[in-house]
Amino acid sequence: MPTIFTRIINGELPGRFVYEDEHTVAFLTISPIRPGHTLVVPRLEIDHWIDLPDAEQRELWSAAAKVGRAIQDAFQPRRVAAIIAGLEVPHVHVHLIPIDSEKQLDFGLADSSPTPEALDEAAERIRAALA
Repeated sequence: MPTIFTRIINGELPGRFVYEDEHTVAFLTISPIRPGHTLVVPRLEIDHWIDLPDAEQRELWSAAAKVGRAIQDAFQPRRVAAIIAGLEVPHVHVHLIPIDSEKQLDFGLADSSPTPEALDEAAERIRAALA
């Protein structure tokens, strides 16, 4: 059974995509810790990041760097944090989170019901920075 991320990638479920190439996609999470919180996901459905083939690892981190630079430009945080936790969805994904302090790296701070307008605005800011 495909993961929720595979279903988003395949267009079966909606996603606010900000980046895609032949190996990876990036879309906003529906429960952002901070505005601009983005997930970078390989198209290849593998549960644990250490099991990704080397070429896919390089593609994932290359995409994460591109999107991370766009988040930096769009939101001007002190840093863009990258986290691989991977417990909630069994499909490798990198959380890119614009932060001003490490205290903001708390999944307990996630907004479980952000407005569609806020998500759309964040996605547009990242897309514009990538353009």
